Amino acid sequence: MNYKIKKLLANWRILLLVAFIVFSLIAIHPTTSEGVAIRSVITNSSASIAGIPQPKPNILPVNREVIVSINNKLVKNVEDYFNLTSNLQPNKTLNIKTSYRPYKIVTKEKFETVELNETEEKIIAINETVAQKIIVPKTKQMSLGVEDIGLRVYDAPKTNIRKGLDLQGGTRVLLQPEEKQAPDRLSFLIDNMKERLNVYGLSDIVIRDAGDLSGNQYIVVEIAGATEEEIKDLLAKQGKFEAKIGNSTVFRGGQDIVYVARSANEAGIDPNAGCSQGPQWACRFRFSITLSQEAAQRQADATRDLEIIYDPASGRSDYLSQKIEFYLDDKKVDELNIGADLKGQAATQIAISGTGIGANNQEAIANSLQNMKRLQTILITGSLPVKLNIVKTDAISPVLGEEFVKNAILMSSLAILAVAVAIGLRYWKLVIAIPILITMLSEVIILLGIAAFIGWNIDMAAIAGILVAIGTGVDDQIVITDETLKGEAANVINWKEKIKRAFIIIMLAYATVVVAMIPLVFAGAGLLKGFAITTIIGVTIGVFITRPAYSEFVEIMLK
Repeated sequence: MNYKIKKLLANWRILLLVAFIVFSLIAIHPTTSEGVAIRSVITNSSASIAGIPQPKPNILPVNREVIVSINNKLVKNVEDYFNLTSNLQPNKTLNIKTSYRPYKIVTKEKFETVELNETEEKIIAINETVAQKIIVPKTKQMSLGVEDIGLRVYDAPKTNIRKGLDLQGGTRVLLQPEEKQAPDRLSFLIDNMKERLNVYGLSDIVIRDAGDLSGNQYIVVEIAGATEEEIKDLLAKQGKFEAKIGNSTVFRGGQDIVYVARSANEAGIDPNAGCSQGPQWACRFRFSITLSQEAAQRQADATRDLEIIYDPASGRSDYLSQKIEFYLDDKKVDELNIGADLKGQAATQIAISGTGIGANNQEAIANSLQNMKRLQTILITGSLPVKLNIVKTDAISPVLGEEFVKNAILMSSLAILAVAVAIGLRYWKLVIAIPILITMLSEVIILLGIAAFIGWNIDMAAIAGILVAIGTGVDDQIVITDETLKGEAANVINWKEKIKRAFIIIMLAYATVVVAMIPLVFAGAGLLKGFAITTIIGVTIGVFITRPAYSEFVEIMLK
């Protein structure tokens, strides 16, 4: 027996299997750390101002920044985090300690502008020497408590295995370009989409191109923690923003915009307009942008020949004869008067405004700020180079995702256990049943290790692929075992010949599986890609790593 063990430890195929298992465990990096990982940081929030960085998209899960304590109180999970941040007071300091460094976050008070049933006179400046009185509704600022500190978190990952959308919750959108794109243009489109989503404040983004067997082009977008409405607003519309004076386009979103005001003290609900109630509540937002010199010059050229409109009541020149009109996706969304003093002037500062409506005041404010955020994102990133049509959307809640994980682990464990029992009843030899069970587990570990190393997401389709790979592996091991036992029963001395015959059968089965999986990589707009690739990788690992090691084990132990 000692001789056989020494021979096993010296066999290069078995050593190769052990090396792959060790490599896979290092790549998976199982850990018992507690805390909540930072999924994203909202721009201009208290957390962003305190210096907490936006997580990098491709960072390994266990290397994410993890919040371990708040005000010296341990944070073990998401529930602890929300308990410690739910009843904050304004202008208080939060001492947050993460796996990277400590931060001091100062909470900010949140205000709402409320209109009163009174009016007041206000003086507004037309230019440096002329002012005008206007009557506006009186408003006052009401405190709504504390602003969200701006962190989106989830329970700290225990491994480097990336969970797909099915297992962590989020939104998947299948988009199709309106026109077929060349490969380089499609790559540019995907980069533009990633930038738009990053500027908007979304993280854990997967954007990839896909196709089907008919040659159709698709783009698959998967985002954890985002709502279906946000994705539709950002990606289903081209986001073409134009400002026109008459028939002249003076600037567009993207390269013509140098700076977009986004901080709370520079952008928000317009204090001069506030909110009003009609059939529905409506709130007006306002923020400023800075144009490039080229765009400012185009604006000067467009206003140079306009007439100045005089107000007979005041006897002053107030505005030019044409307004500046704002178009979003070729639809007019707003217009503003142009001050007479801007005639022929290359002004770089422009005020942008718009509205949001809702069934009540709170809903109108929320929708107004959401519209402002989307418009700011489009002004920064510019329009998408082509219009995209939504083909299919899937939204999965994080709660369902967690249940999917538990059920997948349970069913996979039961499947492996059932196979182990069946093999034990078939052979009644522990020296055969236990190695087959160990080989199955080895294939799972190596497959998960490769997925963690290359950043492949494990979703329900990939889990199905893992089970298929394990099933084919068990078939192959039974073939090897039966051929070996036949040789033993017939007193055949040439064990190598028996193993070689078994591997001919295995290689033919392997080729059949791979050929069957290749069409699935391209079928179904890429949604079956995870199943196909996981199956191919799994059976390849089995044929070239685990099955040879198992055959050597059987030959040494039963010879």
